[in-house]
Amino acid sequence: MNALQRITRRAPLRPLAAATLAFALALPAAQAQTGDDLVLDARAAAQKGDRAKLSALRTAALFASHPLAPWVDYWELSGRLRDADVAEVEAFYRRWSGQYVEDRLRNDWLLELGKRRDWASFARDVPRFRMNDDREVTCYSRLVEHQAGRDVRQAALEAWYAQRDADDGCALLAQSMFAAGRFNVDDVWQQARLSFELERQNSARGQRSLRAAVQLLGPEIARAVDDAVANPARTLAKPDTPPSVAQMAMLKLASNDPAGAAAQLAAGGWEQRLGRRDAAFAWAFAGKWAAVLQQPQALDYYRRAWTLAGSAATGWSDDTLAWGVRAALRAGEQPDRWTLVARAIDTMSPAERADPAWVYWRARAMAAGAAAGAAGDAERAASRAMLQSIAGQMHFYGQLAAEDLGLPFVLPAPPRTLQPAEREAARSNPGFARALQLIALGLRSEGQREWNFSLRGLAERDLLAAAQMACEREVWDRCIFTSDRSKTEIDVAQRFPTPHRAELTQTARRVGLDPAYVYGLIRQESRFITVAQSGAGASGLMQVMPGTARIVARRIGLDYKPAMLHDPETNLLLGTSYLKMVLDNFAGSQPMATAGYNAGPNRPRRWRDAPTVEPAAWIEAIPIGETRDYVKKVLSNAVYYAAVLGSTPPSLKARLGAPIGPADASAPPVDRDLP
Repeated sequence: MNALQRITRRAPLRPLAAATLAFALALPAAQAQTGDDLVLDARAAAQKGDRAKLSALRTAALFASHPLAPWVDYWELSGRLRDADVAEVEAFYRRWSGQYVEDRLRNDWLLELGKRRDWASFARDVPRFRMNDDREVTCYSRLVEHQAGRDVRQAALEAWYAQRDADDGCALLAQSMFAAGRFNVDDVWQQARLSFELERQNSARGQRSLRAAVQLLGPEIARAVDDAVANPARTLAKPDTPPSVAQMAMLKLASNDPAGAAAQLAAGGWEQRLGRRDAAFAWAFAGKWAAVLQQPQALDYYRRAWTLAGSAATGWSDDTLAWGVRAALRAGEQPDRWTLVARAIDTMSPAERADPAWVYWRARAMAAGAAAGAAGDAERAASRAMLQSIAGQMHFYGQLAAEDLGLPFVLPAPPRTLQPAEREAARSNPGFARALQLIALGLRSEGQREWNFSLRGLAERDLLAAAQMACEREVWDRCIFTSDRSKTEIDVAQRFPTPHRAELTQTARRVGLDPAYVYGLIRQESRFITVAQSGAGASGLMQVMPGTARIVARRIGLDYKPAMLHDPETNLLLGTSYLKMVLDNFAGSQPMATAGYNAGPNRPRRWRDAPTVEPAAWIEAIPIGETRDYVKKVLSNAVYYAAVLGSTPPSLKARLGAPIGPADASAPPVDRDLP
């Protein structure tokens, strides 16, 4: 019995005439194409919405028992899911039971069932959703539980507050809970405030989320909030503006003009009219955006917020509190600096407080606030205990804590050698096989998802075996990703691989760079994928932009052609040459050069224009989250690569270098033409 016969026997295609026609159309396609061409054509047909061609290719893939037939089947069914029925979807589940595409389609189908309001089918299917990582599905799930009479108020609030866009599931959950009296007016205004956390990253998303929340309070309030967001100054100038609407105007103003919001609070009388709780939040929000914009008044705004908040900071998000820490760290040697750091961290949610960054800075604040002599011994001991709780963890703050404690740098002991049976188990895993085949075809996104799903529930040794297989196939991103997941047995060679070692070492030394630093940067930039390309057009190992490549090539005398950017050796030469130029322009500061490589040199030039602070504090206060995370990871990577290569001492503090502040008079002149 062939694959098509098995499938049609288990799940007959309806109607029979349509199946016969599809089969007849597919036979020429199956005969005329290789298996790989069939899959690539199917993907292209799915992207174009060519249902007829995709249906024929699906039949051909099933008939040929192609290893990637599950994906072709998924593309075909997901493209017409609005017209599908439960029986057809259940037949798909049976065909590909246990595979990634089964759970992927289940995610899509649960969203479709929610939009159809088919709660009985949703309730039957959702317990089988293994990934369970879709926020909208979570909101639908809480709604179904509410309809069944369960008390889900807290879980429903958490799901709603975690919403990142005004999707149907979370909006319907909120409407239902509010109508039933399970959400109250204060809950709605809190969601409205949280919507402003998205405002700068994507104002359209933030406004949609805000509008969806306040519509629960009626059309009149919704219109007033719309006006407040569209013209906050005009709203605040009206003497009869309700305080709740005025706060929306204040938050909108603060996200664009923190000083203007502060003036309205202080001189405009809105601090009194809002009341202590809401005025405290508005001051904190002004402090957050002043910190993001790196304005020196940020800490003053937070001080006023804390004064009004008293012993509580009601409604402040973890993000707003985190920026309170960063504002204090960036302010230099202010007398209350560490007190404000401690207060913000202590007010965070328990999950956020456990983040290594806040463990580290809370320990530092505790030590700084300890009394001199024996009276402060208990606090200093508690500070050391906090540092010890993260010391040795393989990340930026784990390394920093270990060095603060004076602990020597030691690489983890190598794991036991993988046994043939362990390696064979990885090789025979069909999910890994499909993932590698997808990646080889250039379908990297699909391959990564298939691979990651196949990692679920694996033991440590299985993870190491899967990582080793990816390393040997030179699929470096999956090698690193998989190896990073092991906790007790750690293979440093997998986590910090050294592809292109001869060329990279030679090129780095020729331009005057530490190879460990270059490796640390490439691991973060491209995961050693030579064909990596970002949406902005950055290409290759070192993710060099075409415009940057042209300028650097001209400076180093390289006869450059655009196609050369995709050659690994040329990409290395251009990337390392550019990194060296940026590093020299920052007088050898790796934190600033790394930030400049990611965000462009002009930004860290502006970010240093503040009181001089230790490099770790400067890094934590970087206003762009992607760049802040990037700098930490590149420098942490470089420490491990230094140990692997034996090229430089494995010290994070050595890489952090001197305190960072305004440029010294003896610093190199600013290279304004550096891209």
